[in-house]
Amino acid sequence: MKTILLIEDNDQMRENTAEILELSNYSVLTAKNGKIGVELAMKESPDLIICDIMMPVLDGYGVLHMLSKNPSTSSIPFIFLTAKAERSELRKGMEMGADDYLTKPFDDIELLNAVEVRLKKSEMFKSDFKRNPEGLDEFMSEAKVLEELKKLSGEREVRIYKKREQIYSEGSFPRGVHFVNKGRVKIFRSNPDGKELITALCKEGDFFGYIPLLEESAYQDSAVAFEDAEISLIPQEDFFALIYSNPHVSRKFIRMLSDNIAEKEDQLIRLAYNSVRKRVAEALVMLQDRYKKADEKNFSIVISREDLANIVGTSQETAIRMLSDFKEEKLVEIDGSAITVTNYDRLARMKN
Repeated sequence: MKTILLIEDNDQMRENTAEILELSNYSVLTAKNGKIGVELAMKESPDLIICDIMMPVLDGYGVLHMLSKNPSTSSIPFIFLTAKAERSELRKGMEMGADDYLTKPFDDIELLNAVEVRLKKSEMFKSDFKRNPEGLDEFMSEAKVLEELKKLSGEREVRIYKKREQIYSEGSFPRGVHFVNKGRVKIFRSNPDGKELITALCKEGDFFGYIPLLEESAYQDSAVAFEDAEISLIPQEDFFALIYSNPHVSRKFIRMLSDNIAEKEDQLIRLAYNSVRKRVAEALVMLQDRYKKADEKNFSIVISREDLANIVGTSQETAIRMLSDFKEEKLVEIDGSAITVTNYDRLARMKN
């Protein structure tokens, strides 16, 4: 059962509205002023809030402002109740982030339709989407039902990159956000001597190249196809529409984009404190965790020793020597550029 918080100072209006909602199988919390309403919202986390604009103690604008600043309540759908004389001020509420409004007096059908639509859209953006081109299409398509996002372009540029082909380079400026439809992409940074450090390996369903767009800066790294890859480019206008136009879309997109943050933090800690032997083992474990297929008995990957060394942050010669040691210890098998992990558990438990 969905819970609705109704904030209304008029006793009769509050009681009548609550009764309509309860008869429609909603659980209803009521508050007679904005101050009580904010306290209830933060304590109970309702699924939707209906709030009058003109109230004593704290008006509807104040309620919306306070709740939008709190991470636990900022994404709750918010519907304003307004008298006809207040319609000229409605723009202010919508600009502050309100999702809808109802003009008093309203009938049962208007109320229930508004509630149903807002709850449905809220659930839509709480759901998870598949991390593939179909999931991206679904996400972009559903985002378009919001009034603020109707101008999202339906077509996205899709390009095929051959292995080792550059997608973007350090110092260039972004045109949008990249999405991996097929294949793999490596993200790396180079020092003045041309030595690379691979900071991320992106697979199908991953976004990359979005931080410079948010910072309005040039790329601080480069991206190259790790193998043949199909990449979609979401134009920057669409990206910013998704991020800024609606809190539900914003939370969904940010959650999708932030998957690799913890991984990068772990990489920095490994580079700072772990031995080369342990870092090579961790790199192989990471590759298996990221790329092993469900039906694959022993994980195998074709990777150059140079790329492996750039993931680990060591010389190519050292990476080759560590792999030879692992082969002698029967932790891996090596056939040309292919590395097959034969003892994942021992690699994962490798001591420093």
